[in-house]
Amino acid sequence: MVDTSDSGTQSERTEEEMKELYETSMKTLQAGNIHKGKVINIVNDSVIVDVGLKSEGKLAMSEAVDKSGNLTMQVGDDVEVMVVGREEKDGLLVLSKQRVDIIRMWQNIDKSLEEGLALDGTVTSEVKGGFLVDIGVSAFLPISQVDLKPVKNPASFVGRHLKFRVIKVNKKKDNVIVSRRQLLEEERDHKRKEFWKNVKEGQVLYGFVKSITDYGAFVDLGGADGFLYINDITWGRINHPKEYLKLGDEIKVKVIGVDEEKRKVAVGIKQLKGDPWLKVEERYVVGSKVRGKVVGVVDYGVFVELEAGLEGLLHVSEMSWDKKLKNPGKLVSRGDMLELQVLDIDTEKKRISLGMKQLLPDPWKELAQKYLPGSVVQGKVKNLTDFGLFVGVEDGIDGLVHVSELSWSRRRGISPDSFKKGTPIDALVLNIDPEQRKFSLSLKRLKEDPWKGLLERYHVGDVIEGFVTSITDFGVFVEIEEGIEGLVHLSELDTSKGKHPSELFAMDDKVRAVVIHVDEREKRIGLSVKALKKMEDKKEMEEFPTKEEPRGALSTLGDFFVPAINKNNNDKET
Repeated sequence: MVDTSDSGTQSERTEEEMKELYETSMKTLQAGNIHKGKVINIVNDSVIVDVGLKSEGKLAMSEAVDKSGNLTMQVGDDVEVMVVGREEKDGLLVLSKQRVDIIRMWQNIDKSLEEGLALDGTVTSEVKGGFLVDIGVSAFLPISQVDLKPVKNPASFVGRHLKFRVIKVNKKKDNVIVSRRQLLEEERDHKRKEFWKNVKEGQVLYGFVKSITDYGAFVDLGGADGFLYINDITWGRINHPKEYLKLGDEIKVKVIGVDEEKRKVAVGIKQLKGDPWLKVEERYVVGSKVRGKVVGVVDYGVFVELEAGLEGLLHVSEMSWDKKLKNPGKLVSRGDMLELQVLDIDTEKKRISLGMKQLLPDPWKELAQKYLPGSVVQGKVKNLTDFGLFVGVEDGIDGLVHVSELSWSRRRGISPDSFKKGTPIDALVLNIDPEQRKFSLSLKRLKEDPWKGLLERYHVGDVIEGFVTSITDFGVFVEIEEGIEGLVHLSELDTSKGKHPSELFAMDDKVRAVVIHVDEREKRIGLSVKALKKMEDKKEMEEFPTKEEPRGALSTLGDFFVPAINKNNNDKET
């Protein structure tokens, strides 16, 4: 028995009986009373055994059953027994198998202690400092001798049938101490020698995941630990080894590196499969349709896994015909399955370009069919810039009204208040270019060209009244009706000598002038403030007649305009 504070699991009577039985058996053994027999019959409460002597022997049924009462032998079985007496009634020998078992048990215990023989045993209970193990007798298994590594869950060992080695015996105290760790260490050392003797690069092995780190995993290969680097787990995208591995998993690996001097082995899983980039152009033809899973979303696009280790980039510009799309996450999410088109493959840089919009109808081509030049579209004001007005016509498509197409009045400034964002607006289609993604519109052409029929409305000599719309170094533009502007050249400004036009006029000033030139084809009207001043001075003089007109005085309207017209022809606006 084991001499521990918790080892009193058997009664004192049992211990004494076992001790007495052992001593008696040993004495009988010295007389050569152990025989090999054969079971010839099982009757009532006895097992009849032929031991090769003059009479047969009788074995009590209690020695032929296990703890559960199940019979452990049958007719024809060989059995080792000891003759312990003879019955007077029928003359049969009295046999004992239990005594032989005890003798053999102690012989094996001695052999285990001296020669290292491994004994089978069952862990029966957990006690202070270790366990009790049934190896035929109750032996003590220290907690430090259970495994190669510290035991985190002692209760998990109770009930397990394992192999042990006896490391200490005190027969006087019936104390037996066993170890499982010694056997494991010897087994490990043997496997390690065999492993390093046979391991070579390219070898395929099976192992168990021993531990997992952020950068890989250690795999027990049965004699040595191989390191599985995170990048050698899969050809595909991986953030952490735990995505593919679990502690205790049995995995198949390939040896990709051996350092015998440092006793290090590198293994890989992905090397068991071919590089997915090999012959990729044969599997993914440019222009073909493919399906893939979204594995990453970034600012500039989406990474799509076509197969393990093979990813393509779906750039944000290839996701939608809407050029304003800047955030890929608004269209797709991680894990989405997408139908795409292969746009380009660069095997040297290992890059695949994918497109999504290519499988969708081109809205610009549909737009060109829907809106012909000269038709009117309805939209909403998007924003006003220095070069024109953007009008939202359809989802993702804006038309541009160039500043020159806003109004027939070429010189008038455009007020933002006139085009507030979101305001409904009609525009005339000028042109749609699907290739260049240009949609040209016009506002002014919704109205008739005001220059048309100009000669019927304005004649040389007409006095007009308008407002200053632009001031330049060479003169002042005056709007005389919407879309019609005339130029008062610097030479036709009254009292302009030595002065810049801006010193004489301000924007929106009211101006009276006389028409001195009309050109409908070139859309030009020449005006003169100076000629008007002379006309008014002449009229004023006529209203106060003198007795004798001065010689050489201007007497007709042509006398006023001919010099101005000649001057205007020489100094046309630029």
